[in-house]
Amino acid sequence: MAEKDIKDKTTNAAPPKFFTRAEVAEHVGSTNTWIIIHNKVYNVTSFLNEHPGGEEVLLEQNGQDATEAFEDIGHSTDARQLMETFKIGELVEEEKVKDAKKKSIYWSNDNPDEENFSGSWRSWLIPIALGVLATLVYRYFISTH
Repeated sequence: MAEKDIKDKTTNAAPPKFFTRAEVAEHVGSTNTWIIIHNKVYNVTSFLNEHPGGEEVLLEQNGQDATEAFEDIGHSTDARQLMETFKIGELVEEEKVKDAKKKSIYWSNDNPDEENFSGSWRSWLIPIALGVLATLVYRYFISTH
């Protein structure tokens, strides 16, 4: 892609819209459903009937911060990508929640949390090493007896 094309795409991008929590709270109900996830504002009204967990799951969270509920479910990469199509803006800076402990694993290359990312693959090393060790010990005792 030419440098001019990249510059055109970045300069043509619309600046993000900013909302307060009070503004998001005004958009509730099945005809106008807004939620907050990770300080971003989503209008999920058109997704209510398509949501795999049912529309009531989204309606329970409407007008509120649904970050914890969203992360507790463990949404897939596809769900996280689809979610971006419903993004309409972000919370104003003063009302953003600073996550001291991030529960999510970043699914894109945007701001990866190195500790969580590297810890996720390291957590598999111990069980794999124990499995290999158990296999070797088992084979040694079986072949010698």
